[in-house]
Amino acid sequence: VQVTESGGGSVEAGGSLRLSCAASGLVVGYAMAWYRQAPGKERELVATVSPGGGHIHYADDVKGRFTVSRDRATNTLSLQMNNLRPEDTAMYYCAIAPMLGDQPALHRWLYDHWGQGTHVTVSS
Repeated sequence: VQVTESGGGSVEAGGSLRLSCAASGLVVGYAMAWYRQAPGKERELVATVSPGGGHIHYADDVKGRFTVSRDRATNTLSLQMNNLRPEDTAMYYCAIAPMLGDQPALHRWLYDHWGQGTHVTVSS
């Protein structure tokens, strides 16, 4: 399994960015997620989509600003980030979790494949 992110960059507060993740080598039954890690902080879940797309979960501080979307046919995951804030500055990672059924994967230990990350910087 290969996981590759793209789309990071630098924007001013209030701006927008769109991240993309492409996964190859997958078989059916995988949740896909975006995590992020700011310097000196724990890696945290931003958004996750269940294998069938029936469950989508967002971190509280991105609700209403970020939108995650998944294309099951192409195994791609996107994250549209609007109204960005300086505290959104972090390395953003795409991750894959094998799941039984269409269940959300809300815990980091469920994810067994990670991309290298793409950096997002938001200036005030």
